[in-house]
Amino acid sequence: MSYIKSKITAAIAAVLIIFYVIAVYWSIEPAQFDVLENAKEQAQQRNEQLVTGYITTSALITVADTLLNKSGGYLSNDVLPPSVIMDNMPSWEYGALEMVRDLSLSMRKDFSRSQSQSTEHEALKKAQPQFNISAQAWAFPSAEGEYQKGIEHLIVYRTQIANDESRESQFYARADNLRSWLKEAEKRLGSLSQRLSASVGQKKVNTDLAGNSSNKQATLAPLQQQVRTPWLEIDNVFYESRGATWALLHFLQAVEYDFNDVLEKKNARVSLQQIIRELEATQETVWSPMILNGNGFGYVANHSLVMANYISRANAALIELSELLAQG
Repeated sequence: MSYIKSKITAAIAAVLIIFYVIAVYWSIEPAQFDVLENAKEQAQQRNEQLVTGYITTSALITVADTLLNKSGGYLSNDVLPPSVIMDNMPSWEYGALEMVRDLSLSMRKDFSRSQSQSTEHEALKKAQPQFNISAQAWAFPSAEGEYQKGIEHLIVYRTQIANDESRESQFYARADNLRSWLKEAEKRLGSLSQRLSASVGQKKVNTDLAGNSSNKQATLAPLQQQVRTPWLEIDNVFYESRGATWALLHFLQAVEYDFNDVLEKKNARVSLQQIIRELEATQETVWSPMILNGNGFGYVANHSLVMANYISRANAALIELSELLAQG
């Protein structure tokens, strides 16, 4: 009997080790890619022209495709081990997915339309809702299946803007369009920065109604409140931020090419490049085997505060860039 028990114990230990190795491999974050070379390669494969908007659309397609086809595939909706017990990579996926959702919405309502009363592009009208299905949906329909449909519709749109004969399909590289999307990115980074900073807990003064004594809100809120990210969620917020900044980094790099004339006219290229540099810093290798949560000035590092620092600086630069684009 003891022999059988030892065999069972050894088998269980072997399975756990295998699961651990697989989980470590699947947790490797995707590498960055060159948005220009990526677009050129896809244009060459499909015999298409590298027109305005092609690089940004290609970056969106590639980021979305990476979510589905990186090592381990899409993990957020897995219901079997080892991925069902993993949380860092699903958090990374969710951060990148949120950026995909924001850009696909801006593509639908801004970049592809000449004015507010112009009609929506049919392919983008179909693509954008596909990315809004729950990230945890695993069957009937599955998240992967719906996201893949969204990618296919984006490819249709990209093919049409590259076709000289398809005059109704356009990508408008205008300052107001770019500013509208940047405003959405500001909100994402601002939220991530606050959640990262709350890893050590902080007393927050309620400034929700600041600026006008006549401002109102639905229900009363305390003048001060203690804000703190739960201990078990600290690494999740960190990796969600890593995923979001990874995706945004590529989108901004693509924008630098497609909105080249706009940025030059507004003398805003340097501002965009500074944002990109701050976001590149968020992708540095994390050498620690776990996300540390020191108290800021203590003996142990606090990875969340470091990440919050880079994101806050990128967000501040985004606000400045948005103001530059608003100027005549």
